[in-house]
Amino acid sequence: MSDNRVYLFDTTLRDGAQTQGVDFSAHDKAMIAEALDRIGVDYIEGGWPGANPTDDAFFADVPRLQSTLKHAKMTAFGMTRRPGRSASNDPGLTAILSTGAQAVCMVGKTWDFHVDIALGTTLDENLSMIADSVALATERTGEVMFDAEHFFDGYKANRDFALGCVRTALEAGARWAVLCDTNGGTLPAEIYRIVREICEVVPGARLGIHAHNDTENAVANSLAAVEAGVRQVQGTINGLGERCGNANMISLIPSLKLKTGFEIGVSDDQLAHLTQLSRTLDELLNKSPARNQPYVGESAFAHKGGLHVSAVEKDPKTYEHIEPSLVGNRRHIVVSDQAGRSNIVARLREAGIDVAPDHPKLGRLVEDVKAREHDGYAYDGAEASFELLARSLLEGVPRYFTMESFRVEIERRYNAKGDLVTISQAVIKIRVGDRVTLEVAEGNGPVDALATAMQKALGASYPAIEGLKLTDYKVRILTPQAGTAAVTRVMIESTDASGARWSTVGISPNIIEASYEALRDAIHYLLLREGTQAVAA
Repeated sequence: MSDNRVYLFDTTLRDGAQTQGVDFSAHDKAMIAEALDRIGVDYIEGGWPGANPTDDAFFADVPRLQSTLKHAKMTAFGMTRRPGRSASNDPGLTAILSTGAQAVCMVGKTWDFHVDIALGTTLDENLSMIADSVALATERTGEVMFDAEHFFDGYKANRDFALGCVRTALEAGARWAVLCDTNGGTLPAEIYRIVREICEVVPGARLGIHAHNDTENAVANSLAAVEAGVRQVQGTINGLGERCGNANMISLIPSLKLKTGFEIGVSDDQLAHLTQLSRTLDELLNKSPARNQPYVGESAFAHKGGLHVSAVEKDPKTYEHIEPSLVGNRRHIVVSDQAGRSNIVARLREAGIDVAPDHPKLGRLVEDVKAREHDGYAYDGAEASFELLARSLLEGVPRYFTMESFRVEIERRYNAKGDLVTISQAVIKIRVGDRVTLEVAEGNGPVDALATAMQKALGASYPAIEGLKLTDYKVRILTPQAGTAAVTRVMIESTDASGARWSTVGISPNIIEASYEALRDAIHYLLLREGTQAVAA
């Protein structure tokens, strides 16, 4: 392996689990570990054995899990021994050395202030704690790493002591000493300078970087440290982590592979699954993916202004720093009130509609989009509604159904058990062909009840609707100055049994009417995409 090889250490299962609102189960952790292995990560930190029941359950299954991984080494995390104890008689240290994981990562103090205040011991004792713990772990496990906690703060306060902690760990047998910017307060230039100084006395091939994102510099700090000499990078999927998060591995991986001369263990084929990895974690956490996330976000290669689109059509490199498919993403031509003919033509091409730039109806479509967005529609986030609008004007779309009427009621009452409950009920009268159906359904809310009633009424005529699910629902008040008469915009994200996703939009002063409009478009788009024939009248 060349001196340019950089190793990837993912800490999502531990650092990521410290994110507010994130609570991984042992099964979740196993799924994430397998996904990380498929992408080519070198190390996966599984958690802290002995710290909580979830991590204990996960590590109980680590020997089996490790046997299924093709590339990554499972790693157990913990602390060096406590002051005043021997390494062999420390329960915490024993727990992390008994998991069957192929590697161990131990955190220890390197800032003299913390040794004095947090540990209440001497600097010499802290060095002994590091040496004893690493030596014992080296005897019992395959690979040992030392996380030098608050290293950069410690280095600036007492250079000799902080550097002494790193040297002690390496001399005791650690494969890696990882320099941690634990509070995320160091900036890239300072990271680079300090790492360069350290690499003059410690081999960079045995050093790593662990950056937190409190100044929005975790990725930049990690890249600066690699340029300065370290050869291990730690981070999390989508930058999860406590406070402001950790270095985002989803940005680090393509930046290292595509934009530097360094080597990582991620192949071209594996890199093409990066977007999928990012969104898999969001799905597991029931979160909507961040549209503006670099490389993998839906807006990462989106083009909205007409001049930009014209340039991209001629040469994508004008406004795209990489080919989107390299990371499993795609170019996205956004349609909005800033759109020109080039936007419309490019977006139609994405939808499989081949229209010449001089099509007689194209000008009308452009003006229609601009007028509707002026009224409050937002087609840059509702591609399915745009496609329906365009097809309706250019070629016509089938009339699958007509909503004759609907009524939605909400009842708040006490049930037979004395519990306070809220029940939503929708009553609809809908026409399919020459048949009118009356249907009633309850739901978790008025929109859910309406969607359920429509699926029940339409299911017999259009079986494809059975797999339709509403996965996200957003409401925005467009005219708050109008008070309760304000115009409301509703955007709905839908999915089907195949996992395909699409978004639709509706506007109205009435939130239920706006929701119905977006829901109607979602159903029409599904049936149109499936090639469903409309029931004849």
